[in-house]
Amino acid sequence: MSGGIHMCHRRVRVLAVAAAALLLAAACAPAPSGPPTQGVNDWGCKPAAGREPVVMLHGLGANGGLNWFTKAPLIAGAGYCVFTPTYGVGAFGIGGLQSIRSSAGEIAAYIDSVRSSTGAAKVDLVGHSEGTALAAYYMKFLGGDAKVRHFVGFGSVYQGTTLYGLSVLAHAVSPILDPVLDVVCASCAELLPPSQFIDDLNAGGVTRPGPTYTNIVSTLDEVVVPYTSGILNEPGVTNIVLQQHCILDLSGHVAMAVDPNVTGLVIWALGGEVGPRPPCIPFVAPL
Repeated sequence: MSGGIHMCHRRVRVLAVAAAALLLAAACAPAPSGPPTQGVNDWGCKPAAGREPVVMLHGLGANGGLNWFTKAPLIAGAGYCVFTPTYGVGAFGIGGLQSIRSSAGEIAAYIDSVRSSTGAAKVDLVGHSEGTALAAYYMKFLGGDAKVRHFVGFGSVYQGTTLYGLSVLAHAVSPILDPVLDVVCASCAELLPPSQFIDDLNAGGVTRPGPTYTNIVSTLDEVVVPYTSGILNEPGVTNIVLQQHCILDLSGHVAMAVDPNVTGLVIWALGGEVGPRPPCIPFVAPL
């Protein structure tokens, strides 16, 4: 009985996290159009030698300004030109709600604009949650593999998420739910397996030769379930389980966006994974 109560509490917490993310996104949307700090969304920025511009792709229900308000300035401070677009905008200006396929096309055009503005042949991509699936789709199907040097994802979701069985419920009522999701949140349906999007993304492997792929996942992720959805056992991929890197890090899905250990690992990966991984910083967050 206690196990059932515990699972119920976890499901409630998942829904609370998702609702909080959507409410925060609505409150903060649309994404700020001006640069929040030097080197972020600065179309006059020119990358330093050996460093590509970094395009950061937010999660479902967020936007560029909300998702990256801590990481973008820190990555810019490490010497990168950083761009934080908002994609797939749906109701109330909330990002990431449109089909990931159409959002990937939107980001493809954005990346070409970044390359043109900065003069860089390639970019680096950083993705959180839905942003990881979008980045992988772009590199696999839209020619992004020739335009990306390093990709770093955290809270990755290549195989979708069961949401503690809620995906089963969603598909059970799909004749009623699907028409609603098509209008309100097409990406939600795509990330609840089984889905044609997940099948297409994984058929023959997710990755493409050329870009490096680094995935950072948390065993405490309460949105991407199981967390191993973010692990790719394919050539050229580095997979990092956050709690194996830093046992004192208790971040879940949302908290990874502000987690200093994740930030350090992202910057390390963008630098080509040269030298030792950054040290562990004890970090406890509620989500």
